[in-house]
Amino acid sequence: MSYLDQLLAAFSHFGSDPWFWLVGGATVAMIAFSKGAFGGGAASLGVPMLSFFIDPIGAAIAVAPMVSAMDMFTLRAFGPSSWSWPDLKGLLPGLFLGLLLGWWLFEMADPRIVALVIGAVSTGFAAYWFYKRARKVKAEPHPPSMPLAMLAGTGSGFTTFIAHAGGPPITMYLVRRALDKRLFVGTNTAFFTIGNLTKLIPYGFLIAKRPDAAAMALMLAPIIPFGSLAGIRMHHRLSQDAILVLTNGLLILGGLRLLYGAVRALWG
Repeated sequence: MSYLDQLLAAFSHFGSDPWFWLVGGATVAMIAFSKGAFGGGAASLGVPMLSFFIDPIGAAIAVAPMVSAMDMFTLRAFGPSSWSWPDLKGLLPGLFLGLLLGWWLFEMADPRIVALVIGAVSTGFAAYWFYKRARKVKAEPHPPSMPLAMLAGTGSGFTTFIAHAGGPPITMYLVRRALDKRLFVGTNTAFFTIGNLTKLIPYGFLIAKRPDAAAMALMLAPIIPFGSLAGIRMHHRLSQDAILVLTNGLLILGGLRLLYGAVRALWG
């Protein structure tokens, strides 16, 4: 079968499944909403949820162009004036290094081990943040740190390439910085817009071999504008504390999801 024939067959297969529209649509809407409201946090849900309908590699390939499209909507609301340039100076070089490592190790790295480490660290970090909040310990802003930014950027670039789970490393770094909500979301947006666009180069070669993943992305893409714009509207209504509560809440949920999936895959 030609690529076009396989693409049309995938359209027919997915389109006739009501669960695909319900679960897949809700997943894409949630990821788009989270990007607009607080810069991300739910992208790691894409692969496990879409894996109900396609293999995990295919799900990862389908998610890549969709998150890039989401970034385009979020970027219009959070332009350069909302970016923390001192932090991006360290985060972006780390991002490119992490993406190169991810591309190089894509077929060698065990995603279960990556998920286990990221899940444990992100869950512990967010739990400690909630512990300090409950004890009313005021978060003191830390100055930009080039070494920590490089480390966070590299970790995020690597995990976003391997499993679209790059949120925890950069979230932990930016929460530590205690930026105001606009800078927090804007810096997140700049980082992942650049990262996701860069990822499209290698993922473009992958999607050229996977018409089923291309069909999935094309069918779910119309949901993106509605989720993104709803998230951006919600951002303006949320307080600084609410943004941090939701961000760290998603960090725990995402971390636990990664831990559960990794433990089940390793010892199931």
